Amino acid sequence: MPYSTLAYSAATNAGHKRENNEDTFLSLPERGLWLVADGMGGHDAGEVASAIVRDTLLDERNKNLTQAIQSSHRAVLEAAARGKGAPGMGSTIVALHSEGDEYEVAWVGDSRAYLWTHTDDGGRLERLTTDHSYVQMLLASGAIGEDEVERHPDKNIITQCLGSHELQNVKVDSVRGQWQRDQWILLCSDGLTDELDDEDLARLLYRSRHPRAAVNKLMRAALDAGGRDNITLQLVQSPLNRRSRWTTLWQWVPHITGKRGPDLTLYGAALLSLALVLYWVAR
Repeated sequence: MPYSTLAYSAATNAGHKRENNEDTFLSLPERGLWLVADGMGGHDAGEVASAIVRDTLLDERNKNLTQAIQSSHRAVLEAAARGKGAPGMGSTIVALHSEGDEYEVAWVGDSRAYLWTHTDDGGRLERLTTDHSYVQMLLASGAIGEDEVERHPDKNIITQCLGSHELQNVKVDSVRGQWQRDQWILLCSDGLTDELDDEDLARLLYRSRHPRAAVNKLMRAALDAGGRDNITLQLVQSPLNRRSRWTTLWQWVPHITGKRGPDLTLYGAALLSLALVLYWVAR
């Protein structure tokens, strides 16, 4: 069966506490490729590292996702050796490649991917990635429990990143899956997940009918919750979802109740009222 170009939406924000944004993202629906990269290193070096990662994957069109990410690791190391950026700069990455009804997610670091399936009974959120972090190692060893992970003081210490000079090669983890209807994949930096837990994400995704509306809600909620770090996210919709003219129109309708019928009625009434006012003024 033919598959349409995937609908998606993306946003990035420096947050309330940081002067610069070291995150970056790449959206290439024509190639079925999306990524989020979270740079680190300070003094602008983090944004140099994440930009190198982004540009490397943009150029490495003939390599698979894992190979392209390995190439970006070497590119960051080589740039630092040439004096570009700063020694010790690095970046995380989480990337999605979609082809037909199949997808692959690959990552290094603690940027995450989630699979959201919309259902009438509240939806289902599944984390596709496992953080490369110190706290995740503690959890895997049994030293801490699930309930301790999110509030652990060392939760942001990662065990590997692209550009780490201790590693000749990074360990790129990946998962593959098959798209179903009414699914989205969320890619995000830890600036989002530090502010919103999985329950928050699921609630906001359930209240949204289009990736654009969901991205706006998630970003607003993360900023309202503190916005202590750079925040970047992308939402990509299953190619099995049919995109009609009504679906395209729906993304521009303000979501007041979260239900299509009432929201279209309210929006239509508002437009009609505005038209009547303008007509009255113009008379």
